[in-house]
Amino acid sequence: MSRKPEKSVRDGRVTERGVSIRAVAARAQVSIATVSRVVNGVANMASPETVARVRAAITELGYRPSSAGRSLRQRQSRLVAVIAANLANPAMTAIAASVEVALRERGLVLALCDSHDRAELQDEYLLEMRSHLVRATVLLGAVASPGLAAMRDAGEPLIFVNRRCPDDDGEPFIGIDNAKAGQDAAGFFLARGLTDIVVVHGHLGSSATVDRLGGIGAAFAAAGAALSPERFLTSAGAEHLEIGHRAAAALLAGNTLPAGIICASDMIAFGAHRGLVEAGLAPGAMPRLLGFDDNPLNPWVAPWLSSVRIPYQAYGDAVVRMIEGTAPRRIILDHEIVDRSSR
Repeated sequence: MSRKPEKSVRDGRVTERGVSIRAVAARAQVSIATVSRVVNGVANMASPETVARVRAAITELGYRPSSAGRSLRQRQSRLVAVIAANLANPAMTAIAASVEVALRERGLVLALCDSHDRAELQDEYLLEMRSHLVRATVLLGAVASPGLAAMRDAGEPLIFVNRRCPDDDGEPFIGIDNAKAGQDAAGFFLARGLTDIVVVHGHLGSSATVDRLGGIGAAFAAAGAALSPERFLTSAGAEHLEIGHRAAAALLAGNTLPAGIICASDMIAFGAHRGLVEAGLAPGAMPRLLGFDDNPLNPWVAPWLSSVRIPYQAYGDAVVRMIEGTAPRRIILDHEIVDRSSR
């Protein structure tokens, strides 16, 4: 149970005083320096057990660091950090570009990093950006990591884009309704009477992927055409292009190809299409492909790919409004399906 703020009398007035760092150290049975390191995301010198004990004490006591430093930093810094999970993905690059334009219009400056979906690299960038006193950190595809948990516990200004916060669904979020987008993707095939479908996806550490798969599965089940677990394909540790390429090889090794393939990202769809083309399939023999993102290159390099489009240009303004405190903590943007199946 969280402890209520302590009260003190000053100049005849009753004031509230938050739980001290000393109290947290006593509860966790560690030094004040250790608590400070955990709170500031520099917990690599402590054992995982110690870090867990400190975080538990922080939660139990309701400790929050003094906001004075953060307020000063937010007033003065022009830097906003964006840490993207994969800038090789044109969809993420387009969102980052939208954020940069919106920040520049407000006199702010973007500092852009690529975590390559690696927790340890994300933590390195989080710590580095914090040392630069950034006004806020935007995580464009966050992964669970110790440093992220520490910064969240410390009350640092964090905004999660496309993927929700891995450990706390109540953190500020901007993105589409991925579960509904998954249902709409399934509806794209169901409306055409196609139920022989395979779904190809990336790792399940992404809330966007999990929600999309959940929506797809629910829609097919509601239509009386539930997809078996074998219909969901992925490759652990691989990039999205490779995941799609490997899935195509696995499907080609079977007796028959499915009528359609839903890919949880356009990059996966690119890889799957490449694998099918390399196998010599004629356009008329191709399964119908549907991706997610509808990245800006599709009209130029993938006119064959229908996709769930996310509104790239809307992200920048949403991020800035959230930084300025003029937006709710959750912004759900509209998506749409772009049908290129007739081309």
